[in-house]
Amino acid sequence: MQIRELEKFLGADLVERRHGDVALTEIGLEVARRGEMLLAASRDLVDVARHHGKVLSGRLKLGIIPTLAPYVLPKVLPTLTQLHPDLRIDLRETQTDILLGELSRGELDVVMLALPVADSELESIKLFDDPFLLAVPATDPRPTTAKVLAEDIDPEHLILLEEGHCLRDQALAYCSSDRRSSGMGLGATSLTTVMQMVANGFGITLVPQVAADVEVRDERVKLLRFAAPQPGRAVGLVWRQTSPRKIDFITLGEIVTQALGFAKPKAKLRAAVG
Repeated sequence: MQIRELEKFLGADLVERRHGDVALTEIGLEVARRGEMLLAASRDLVDVARHHGKVLSGRLKLGIIPTLAPYVLPKVLPTLTQLHPDLRIDLRETQTDILLGELSRGELDVVMLALPVADSELESIKLFDDPFLLAVPATDPRPTTAKVLAEDIDPEHLILLEEGHCLRDQALAYCSSDRRSSGMGLGATSLTTVMQMVANGFGITLVPQVAADVEVRDERVKLLRFAAPQPGRAVGLVWRQTSPRKIDFITLGEIVTQALGFAKPKAKLRAAVG
């Protein structure tokens, strides 16, 4: 009834009603998109009042992709809570597309993921470069000093994360020009599962350097470096341009780079968004 009242007020059909189902019309999709923008702006308005004058205080809704969360958060969170005890962090770990949708709708404040992000309504800063390494079974005849080329990787033996993970897309982009190739190995839901498959001799995989210390503790796995130019990803923070908490996100970025041991002076990081 409320939707019908809205349609009457706007003079347009927002919903296509079918037997046992409904779908938004083209104008309905546009109204919904603009409504989400208004809701996000209203949340930003609340943030202006609540966080004015105090950096990293109150509630911060942080999204992060699964190929970063287990390796970055244990190093960053202790420092973050020590420096900013008034900060309450709500974490959301899921795939990139879901995080960006929730960010645009105002359900998240800031997201840590692989750059770039193609959305003119979002702003970002780069935190660090994360090169990829090739994880192979320890029985692989190549020495650990060997430099690997893309053509050295057999797609039939490449184990990747399931569809939707950006690490999968990045690996495919480096290893093959045909992303639809049916020979692109198996799919797993976590990098830990992939590494166990490598350890048991089922194939090889690309692993981000930031994850290497945690995931490559098994003597049945060894790491090989790629020849230059090395494949990898740029990791950064992304937020809505309309958010009033930009200084919070810049400060968070500084804490992340320091906690992870990346030498990036504060002035340089601030200049990246200045």
